[in-house]
Amino acid sequence: MMMQIIKAVVLGIVQGIGEFLPISSSAHLILVPYLLNWEEHSMAFDIALHVGTLLAVLVVFFRDWWDLFVGAVKRVTKGKKSFNNRMFWYLVIATIPGALFGVLLGDLIEDKLRPMIWPIAVLLAVMGVLIFLGDRWADKHYKIETDFKHISLKQAIIIGCSQSLAIFPGFSRSGTTILAARLMGLSKNAATKFTFLLSVPIIAGAAILKIPKLTFSIDVIVGVVVSFVVGLLSIKFLLSYIKKHDFSVFAIYRVIIAIIVLVKYFVF
Repeated sequence: MMMQIIKAVVLGIVQGIGEFLPISSSAHLILVPYLLNWEEHSMAFDIALHVGTLLAVLVVFFRDWWDLFVGAVKRVTKGKKSFNNRMFWYLVIATIPGALFGVLLGDLIEDKLRPMIWPIAVLLAVMGVLIFLGDRWADKHYKIETDFKHISLKQAIIIGCSQSLAIFPGFSRSGTTILAARLMGLSKNAATKFTFLLSVPIIAGAAILKIPKLTFSIDVIVGVVVSFVVGLLSIKFLLSYIKKHDFSVFAIYRVIIAIIVLVKYFVF
């Protein structure tokens, strides 16, 4: 039991960091146990850890989501147009592609791709390179960047479609959405905030589907609590970090971890 709790703590930390930093939590939840020679855990346990990070993003952005929801209600009851109403529905619409991919391909990915270590490592590295190049390209080509309040429906839909790729471990939900946003000229702050808000409905939906299959043992509860606490810290860190830095460090980290995994897989 003690070893199970230790694993839950480690994986909770991995999830809390990986969900919000653009490094792919799903890939790390597979690759970290592989590097440590641990037995594979279930997708349901992954989803339980996602509940912790879901609670974290809800805590940090509760006021934002409340304002968005109130804006949507006022539009229906009073016919009052507002930014909050518009953004609420943008987020709802942007969630649809990822939700469809999850329903249609979720079980297939869990059965076929999760055991394939080297393709996940390759995706981790490839997305690292794309994030690095895309972020620099955006800085060079967009002198005036789009702030959060001026995100368009088209941009929201494209970001939502990019989120669909996160079903493949290694792409990273936050990585793909931030990259798509940056390539369309969104500022780092706007891209990151939209990504965080967009994570709420997709993670909640996945949790609703998977949690009935999960037994809430002590190790699961520990993992959820740890992922919640670390998730809070990760959100605060990234929101502060991007004010002065780009995403290069995360891209480089992805490539380094991928190389370590590939060396272990093919050499050792």
